[in-house]
Amino acid sequence: MEIALVVLQACVVIGAIVLGVRTGGLGLGLWGVVGTVILVFVFQLPPGSIPVDAFFIIIAVITASSAMQAAGGIDYLVAIASKIIQANPKRLTYVAPLVAFVFTVLSGTSNIFFALIPVIYETAYRNGQRPERALASSTVTSGLGITASPVSAAMAAYLVLMDGTGYGLPQILLITVPAAIVACIVTSIVQQRVGKDLLDDPVFLKRVEAGTVEVPEALKARYAAKAGSGTTATAVKTGGSDASAAAPGDAKPVRIEHPVPPGGAISAWIFVAGTMLIVLLGLFPGLRPAFPDEEGNLEPIGMSTVIEMIMFTVALVIILVRKVKPSAVVEQPLLKAGFVAAVALFGIAWMADTFISANEETIIEPLGAMIEANPLLLAVALFIVCGLTTSQSATTNTMIPIALAAGLAPGIITAMWPSLIGVWLFPANGSQIAAVETDLTGSTKLTQVPVWHSFTIPMLVSWVAVVLAGLLIQLVVPA
Repeated sequence: MEIALVVLQACVVIGAIVLGVRTGGLGLGLWGVVGTVILVFVFQLPPGSIPVDAFFIIIAVITASSAMQAAGGIDYLVAIASKIIQANPKRLTYVAPLVAFVFTVLSGTSNIFFALIPVIYETAYRNGQRPERALASSTVTSGLGITASPVSAAMAAYLVLMDGTGYGLPQILLITVPAAIVACIVTSIVQQRVGKDLLDDPVFLKRVEAGTVEVPEALKARYAAKAGSGTTATAVKTGGSDASAAAPGDAKPVRIEHPVPPGGAISAWIFVAGTMLIVLLGLFPGLRPAFPDEEGNLEPIGMSTVIEMIMFTVALVIILVRKVKPSAVVEQPLLKAGFVAAVALFGIAWMADTFISANEETIIEPLGAMIEANPLLLAVALFIVCGLTTSQSATTNTMIPIALAAGLAPGIITAMWPSLIGVWLFPANGSQIAAVETDLTGSTKLTQVPVWHSFTIPMLVSWVAVVLAGLLIQLVVPA
């Protein structure tokens, strides 16, 4: 009877998540709360812990991010990233993924990647490269930045869960940052060999013949030679110039400029300074104010409190220094997206904790035994659940407590935590869809098989590389 009740409760949890994903937006969090209501009122389970700290960390960070966006700081960061990407067109598949990763780490959100998509595409296309290689790998590696950023929503949830394990922000970053960089490099190496070159790609050639896309200047001479004669090449739309006269490198690619509002740089550096201060206080607990605990021992204030204090302060400093209207901050897209993430985390985390806390003997012990016997199952579980929920923070709150209760070492859990890269499993994310729509050559694509698309290979390569690298790095990270 007890097992039957647990199964019914599990169906409620899974059903709430599925309905939340289908509803989208705030729906994920709201369905999570409804699931909690059913567990409490119907099954008489005691309510789990409300994720207050994680919720307010997200609110604090997105408030600061939105203030920076309103002041033009996001435009400034995008402009820098754009210059770096366009300055290295021949090494685009190696540079773009690292840039996407770094700027996600700095901003705490992969939303910044949206603005880089047209830059990466144009740089690849105008230099005659297959856009899929840089676009798909950069999309995926931007997701690695979430578990390596001290100010991301997922990190907020993870820090709260790891409190008391001996693993704080410094230990987490010492594992996730270098492991993610290794994954970026490995992914780039593999992705550089994915797909045919544009002139060998039948989809691209068909689009050229249909006139929906032009042959880039860098490829016109080769296209004409391959066609067999200049007349054949010029019969196809090539931008109105003589294809036979063009040679690789004759025309310099048009640079994409991102205008930065006055003061954008200042607001961006204020935000980055706040982020660096959080890292510094995490690395050196002695710099934080300390107060007596229940036993009378001095304990520095927790990092959750530090992040909330600093990020709210950063938001105010940006508003005052750049004279940003508070009403403008509230209207920013980042604030709306962040609020949705906070509500999603709140609902799912509350529901998961209610379910797990009330069924520890039935759920935790069997799952714990499985994970303890084969720790790699945690990576698989994180990957699949994140793919199904498309929420890194919700997955963190659902799966990490199970791993902790199973007695898995914090270092091993942290090494496997970046398995949240499974968020790209299904093409249900804005970045994936935007990349496909932006690539007019047709090289970046989806297929009729939901889990097989242009992002599948870089996602799997990144997943394996980041977990293996993390497992090796955690061996030398002191607790």
